[in-house]
Amino acid sequence: MRYNVISYLIGEGFKSTFKQKKMTSASIIIMCATMFIFGLFFVIGENVNSVIQQIEEQQGIQIFIDEEATETDIETLGNEIRNIDGVNKVTFVSKEDALNSVKEVFDDNQGLLEGWDEENPFPASYFVTLTDLSLNEQVQEKIYALDNVDEIASENNTINRLQELANGIQIMTVIILALLIIISIFIISYTIKLTVHARRREISIMKYVGATNGFIRGPFIVEGIIIGLISAIITLIILGLSYNAVMGGIGESVLIQSIGIGLLSFSEMFFLVLTVYLVLGIGIGILGSVISMRKYLKV
Repeated sequence: MRYNVISYLIGEGFKSTFKQKKMTSASIIIMCATMFIFGLFFVIGENVNSVIQQIEEQQGIQIFIDEEATETDIETLGNEIRNIDGVNKVTFVSKEDALNSVKEVFDDNQGLLEGWDEENPFPASYFVTLTDLSLNEQVQEKIYALDNVDEIASENNTINRLQELANGIQIMTVIILALLIIISIFIISYTIKLTVHARRREISIMKYVGATNGFIRGPFIVEGIIIGLISAIITLIILGLSYNAVMGGIGESVLIQSIGIGLLSFSEMFFLVLTVYLVLGIGIGILGSVISMRKYLKV
């Protein structure tokens, strides 16, 4: 019996969806447009977050070691730094490594470094990356409290701006998502409202014979879900093709390759975008259907 009820509700939902072809098509087109815009902001936001994460991994704290520290002191300092909460990776940079790095920078002007091999002016150091850039100041305070630390060099302004940028992108994505959800709910609810209005006499009769609100609402909820799912699938395909076409050219650009930062492929984001679109499509479809029927189900 329950199977017959469910099959009836689903069948009626499909009939209603494809019976109002013009309005259904218009709803799908408009909803695809809004979901595509959201999708663009979403994948751009994911790429920006990925780029920020890659930059964060390159950002670090340079801890210069006291010249009088022994090898044992240096090793002990390294272990103490590794044990600090928020520290991700600790890399030892010897005096020779520091000098060789400068030589690479000067390249054809090695004459400017004459005599530095005999009297290396660069101190040994540890380069430390963090698990979270927001812990930058906290980690620095703990490192300053350790023995044999001469000085700490850190791009605090760069780190703070990266944090602000990441937070700004997250807030913008949430605001855009909220606006597009409201627009999509209005579109679907208006479409289903027309269908409900056309069947208002049928709904009145069903209520008269004792049908519950849930039973009456069922086919319209199915209709909303179908519109949402169709829109989600179509938009996913269009977004994927557009993204691959655009990002293919950007990824091969000299600028991107020169800075050594990779962009996300659509396949890497596919299941995340699919999940978001399915949740949006089904959620908006159900909510739009419920809102559109409130007037007709009042006792």
